[in-house]
Amino acid sequence: MIKLTWLGHSCFRAECATSKIIIDSFAPGSVPGLRDIHEQAQMALCSHEHHDHNYREGVTLTGGESEIDVQSYPSFHDDCQGEKRGPNSIHVLSDGSVRIAHMGDIGCMPSPEVIEALRGVDAMLIPVGGYYTVGPKEAMEIVEATAPRVVIPMHYRSPDFGFDVLGPVEDFLALCGNWRKAEGNSIDITPDTEPGTVVLQYS
Repeated sequence: MIKLTWLGHSCFRAECATSKIIIDSFAPGSVPGLRDIHEQAQMALCSHEHHDHNYREGVTLTGGESEIDVQSYPSFHDDCQGEKRGPNSIHVLSDGSVRIAHMGDIGCMPSPEVIEALRGVDAMLIPVGGYYTVGPKEAMEIVEATAPRVVIPMHYRSPDFGFDVLGPVEDFLALCGNWRKAEGNSIDITPDTEPGTVVLQYS
């Protein structure tokens, strides 16, 4: 089991019994409406070097070996081979029982090789707000190509947080046949987690 906690924007805490990883922490004040990141973990992963994703200073590294394995796959932050916004790394986390893909600021369909590597992950964290990343339609195309069991949208705006240029999560949910709201900002990903799209609540 890996417990995922949404810290806002594209930042997540992934943890199991003895391990903790922070992914895509954002710099203070970089994302309207969100609290600063102050976390402790064994690893701080960043999908790319933009200030709303690479604030490693917000994570105090505790040392020790993590029982969560991390694999990285190359992709692009735009739809023109990185010419506009550069590269993007997709991180796949596994504890031996579940696999979770954090798509970073993915801007286009990944390569066939990466699609194959992602196929059937237990959970996929994917941006849906558009403008800087894929939008709802493109995100759904990636979901359909990889068939994750659980989809967790990220990198969108709400009335309370996010960049004005991003679309709301509702635009993506309109394309989902099966979605639900979590009671809070965390979800346990296990081999038995109910399939579908899950909207975590920022709190």
